[in-house]
Amino acid sequence: MSEQLELYDVTIIGGGPAGMYTTFYSGMRDLKTKLIEAKNELGGRMLIYPEKMIWDVGGVTPILCGKLIEQLEQQAKTFDPTIVLGQQITGLEKQADGTFILMSDTGERHHTRTIILAIGYGILTMQKLEIEGADRYEVTNLHYTVQELEVFRDKRVVISGGGNSAVDWANELEPIAASVTIVHRRDQFGGHERNVVKMKESSVQVKTPYAVSQLHSNGESIQQVTISHIETGETELVDVDAVIVNHGLKCDYGPLAQWGLAMEDETALVSPKMETNIPGIYAAGDFVNFESKVRLIAGAFTDAALALNSAKTYMDPEAPAVAYVSSHNERFKEKNKALGVES
Repeated sequence: MSEQLELYDVTIIGGGPAGMYTTFYSGMRDLKTKLIEAKNELGGRMLIYPEKMIWDVGGVTPILCGKLIEQLEQQAKTFDPTIVLGQQITGLEKQADGTFILMSDTGERHHTRTIILAIGYGILTMQKLEIEGADRYEVTNLHYTVQELEVFRDKRVVISGGGNSAVDWANELEPIAASVTIVHRRDQFGGHERNVVKMKESSVQVKTPYAVSQLHSNGESIQQVTISHIETGETELVDVDAVIVNHGLKCDYGPLAQWGLAMEDETALVSPKMETNIPGIYAAGDFVNFESKVRLIAGAFTDAALALNSAKTYMDPEAPAVAYVSSHNERFKEKNKALGVES
């Protein structure tokens, strides 16, 4: 069967920032590359927050998440990789010659010499608000993500949660909403320190340690919420036009969890070179865990380069350990000419 399939040097599973940058960097190293994404579009977890401002990518001024996805996708396509959308990889078979066959949920099979897992937290689902009947308001004014900021203009908004996204949404909505109240079960927020300080210095009403305990509606949409103090049980009634819930994400790796990868706390254990415990399989991005892991988009890019370099030298031990920088990389000569730039 494997003889009938086109053999790729590298197959990257996952089309988020780590997967897209790995695809680009694989082209820099002149490898035959395939990227497979379970969704019908690239972007990974970033698709949840298209209007979120991203500030912490080196050399990139503040940029909307949706725009950053566009630029990463354009960069990923630089060296014309094969990109497969709408296929979730479910099976793995190692061949006698050391190559791999990957099977997808659609029945497709993919032949590759190495694999790089950039699957983030797998298939993600939102942690729902655990109040009976809450789901009926999802079609009106109960939200689990912010797709368009303008939806909340001049609205009284309550945000339930205390992670990065909850803090970021509070800061983004504060200038345009009539009011923003953030409700969190703990006194400490999980967002980046500067963003937490910014939120607390603004007009955002911070309620800790509280939780949303009841929803009050007119039958169609939420009109008020009751928030309860975690320690004393004291309650407050808050008027609302919209409720945003950010209680985190549930991760599901599906059949991949049965591949025999060494895992801890739902992440893959890797070496400093992004090697998993299975020779020929590497990992990058949110899926990996190691001592000096940096959980930023910029950190995912570094993981990607390390994983790809390991795959390259696995296939060719005599290859340089890293790619030549773009200013000296032969693969950019023709592309520079097309831009009217001399290499």
